Amino acid sequence: MDLQIRVADLADQDAIWDIIKNVIKTGNSYVFYPDSSREKMIDYWCSKEKRTYVAFLGNKLVGTFLIKDNIPDNGSHVANASYMIHPDSFGKGIGEAMGKYSLVEAKKLGYRAMQFNMVIKSNEPAVRLWTKLGFQIVGEIPEAFNHPINGYTNAYVMYKKL
Repeated sequence: MDLQIRVADLADQDAIWDIIKNVIKTGNSYVFYPDSSREKMIDYWCSKEKRTYVAFLGNKLVGTFLIKDNIPDNGSHVANASYMIHPDSFGKGIGEAMGKYSLVEAKKLGYRAMQFNMVIKSNEPAVRLWTKLGFQIVGEIPEAFNHPINGYTNAYVMYKKL
């Protein structure tokens, strides 16, 4: 796989939106309402306090992720990140490649650790991936996510020292 990853620019926003709307429409892995607007989601995903990245296979933008401070000020040495892959590109190793890239990038940016505040417990592919990449489950939040099929579902807090 020849995945190319770079920092996103304004010209990428339509393709980023296409990924976001296709990921959130199921309502089963992200907290955003499935009918969230383009404006809301691009404002969130590409806001100035985040570093947003895009991943290409050939000329096709297939994934995006962001890195940001998990919390401000005295907690800003811990990164937080979010990842989305276009559903047409699932199962090709893109998530793992973006995950590995983001860990190296976060360390280059000066972060000492990465923490995911809410990995939906029923999102078993994500839990497997982050565990494979060295994240530990350091907490479980009861009924943190309102899953469209399973109802209120637990979520994990996952952590990795960089």
